Amino acid sequence: MTDKHKSQKTVEGTPSDMARRRIAVFGSTGSIGTQALEVIAANPNLFSAEILTAQSNDELLVKQALKFQPNLVVIGDEKKYEKVKAGLAATDIKVFAGEKALEEAAGMDCYDLMLAAIVGYAGLRPTLQAIRQGKPVALANKETLVVAGDIVIKTAVENRVPIIPVDSEHSAIFQCLVGETRNKIEKIVLTASGGPFLGRKPNYLVNVKREHALQHPNWSMGAKISIDSATLMNKGLEMIEAKWLFNLEPDQIQVVIHPQSIIHSMVQFEDGSIKAQMGLPDMKLPIQYGLSFPQRIPNQFPRLDFRKFNTLTFEEPDMRTFRNLGLAIEALEKGGNLAAIMNAANEIAVYAFLRNRVNFLDMTDVIEKTMHKIPFIKEPTLEEYLESDGEARSYAADLIKL
Repeated sequence: MTDKHKSQKTVEGTPSDMARRRIAVFGSTGSIGTQALEVIAANPNLFSAEILTAQSNDELLVKQALKFQPNLVVIGDEKKYEKVKAGLAATDIKVFAGEKALEEAAGMDCYDLMLAAIVGYAGLRPTLQAIRQGKPVALANKETLVVAGDIVIKTAVENRVPIIPVDSEHSAIFQCLVGETRNKIEKIVLTASGGPFLGRKPNYLVNVKREHALQHPNWSMGAKISIDSATLMNKGLEMIEAKWLFNLEPDQIQVVIHPQSIIHSMVQFEDGSIKAQMGLPDMKLPIQYGLSFPQRIPNQFPRLDFRKFNTLTFEEPDMRTFRNLGLAIEALEKGGNLAAIMNAANEIAVYAFLRNRVNFLDMTDVIEKTMHKIPFIKEPTLEEYLESDGEARSYAADLIKL
């Protein structure tokens, strides 16, 4: 390992109490990962990228590795290993492949903080491994807490590992709670843009196609989260994530539609006072905050000008049309392995929709049927969570005839 990778000393120009942080970007070729690398590139005196991982985008992974010169890279798809190895042959970068390698990389000691940005259930095992190694986690993968939130949080507490939320809504709550540790939360309000189909009814939604659902009005996101946003499943997943992150009861978590996406979320305290975190919809801000916490560092991101946003509106979500949110609330209230089952079925349904195998409204039916079919376990072990996930995927795939 080079001196660059070993260095923990404060670099000139760095805030005096912030050493240069070595970041492991798990999911570096996705939307969050690529934006995180932009933040790292803009602050070379504060951050270095030590581990980069991707599932299948070997070409972008090689480009990123050549630019950032990490200690190691992992390509999840083992069939792409030789291409990545050849692309980095002229460097000292170590190359690994496969799911097991992702876990092993998370267990290494060459980084200071993991950015968990792998999409979906696949992010659970590496994130747990990082926590067991005592590594702080900047969490952009909400499914990790949706699938096994009790185990993840328990492991983090036992290892005294901070989990810093990167999702814009949870980052907003987190920022509102800084300095409020002794003050009781009455409720949190998660804001939702409403997605591209806000105000639409089922007779319209039955005909929407993949390309319509991917066109989010405010945020630039990956395909999976864009579809989840269009169905409101994303907000349901965020409710479950919020329960674990902030130790809340289901009735303390409220969702409101806020089409402008300027207020990213709010906290109401027991005296009735409400704190909100606001800004333009730009994921680089919560990503940067997650990497630099507890400090704020300067940047050149566009600023919110209230003279240009003279109206902020709020409304109730339409859960009769967007039933995924109701299914997520059911999973939130019932607990156990139900959220893991729901998440697995949703991942299969979204995969099928993106390949034009089911229509938009069919996704909800697949999720609901799977939630009612797979056996409920009130207090699952990690192994039972993993088994429930597998059973739910198989059942959902059979329903769709994948």
